[in-house]
Amino acid sequence: MARKLICLLEGMKPTIAMMMVQIAWGGINVLYKLAKNDGMSMKIMIAYRMIFATASMLPLAFFLERKSRPRLTGRIFFLGFMLGMFGGSLTHNLYVESLVLTSATFAAAMTNLTPALTFIMAIILRMERLAIRSDGGKAKVLGTILSVGGAMIFTFYKGIGINIWPTNIHLLHHHHAMAAASKHTSAKQALGAFLGVGSGVSIAIWMIIQVGSATQLSITFLKAKLSKIYPPYSATALASVCASIQSVAYAMCTQGQEEWAAWKLGWDIRLLTVLYTGVIGSGLMAALMAWVARVRGPLFVSSFYPLLLVIVAIAGSVMLDELLHLGSILGAVFITMGLYSVLWGKGEEERMEAAQEPNVLKGSKDTVLRDVTVQA
Repeated sequence: MARKLICLLEGMKPTIAMMMVQIAWGGINVLYKLAKNDGMSMKIMIAYRMIFATASMLPLAFFLERKSRPRLTGRIFFLGFMLGMFGGSLTHNLYVESLVLTSATFAAAMTNLTPALTFIMAIILRMERLAIRSDGGKAKVLGTILSVGGAMIFTFYKGIGINIWPTNIHLLHHHHAMAAASKHTSAKQALGAFLGVGSGVSIAIWMIIQVGSATQLSITFLKAKLSKIYPPYSATALASVCASIQSVAYAMCTQGQEEWAAWKLGWDIRLLTVLYTGVIGSGLMAALMAWVARVRGPLFVSSFYPLLLVIVAIAGSVMLDELLHLGSILGAVFITMGLYSVLWGKGEEERMEAAQEPNVLKGSKDTVLRDVTVQA
């Protein structure tokens, strides 16, 4: 009995880990709102987040991979620079601006568009076949349509207001006047949606670079993903260093010299936000998610994205006095259905490819040629 219980707990480790990741990321969305409410510049906050992420990853890379790390070449640095931009500085800056213009729940919902956006970009770049006749291809197309439709409903339709969990815990209540003055107009909502989609596109590009599928585009310096030619902690640290440089340069160029005081951190919500988002969000949770992806695969990791939406919706209603609308709930349902449809389609295609692989290896040359012709 004890052995069975130990085996059960061992098998649940990836699930528990992903739940921890989503809860931690839900806290990031709340802290973003609180830091912005305190007057902190979002650009400076992202710069500090990348700096603290670098500070947390460099020691791990240095001590754990000192003997296995190869020499840093120009190709490796370029990959790290690209991953740092699309997976770090650009993505996070677009995300926080979307969150400020809309709500924490809306920004979290937009993250569920990433698989559909990745699929669309892969089709455009001819890195994937549409395969509309297969069940997997139909599921991915249907999921993409549902996700895009849900995002449009979330953006342009409100409906009646729904307060899912009324409490007296409103951390933004003491700035009620400022909050009332910044009620979201339709133009701000549309701009926030556009920035949220832009953040998703940036993540999609990061994922495409990660899998190294750009060989089909004859881009020689992207022919292998960074994690295959560089140890994981060192690869993350390199990307974090590049993202830090990019984020600091962007913040300094846009803030202006007269706002140097905005970089000052005190013992307040600003320091807590950059420490938590950098060390926990971009450091420990990123490493934990990488472990889960290695053990259970990327589809398992992606399947937990909707949990973040639920956590943020509850936290936003309880702590940030955010009012959900019928359109928000309907849009979130459509986006979540689209997410799982795309993931199911991708998993179905991978199972079919795995089943066909032994047959291709054992088949004759005519069979191989016929398969190639059909794929082309």
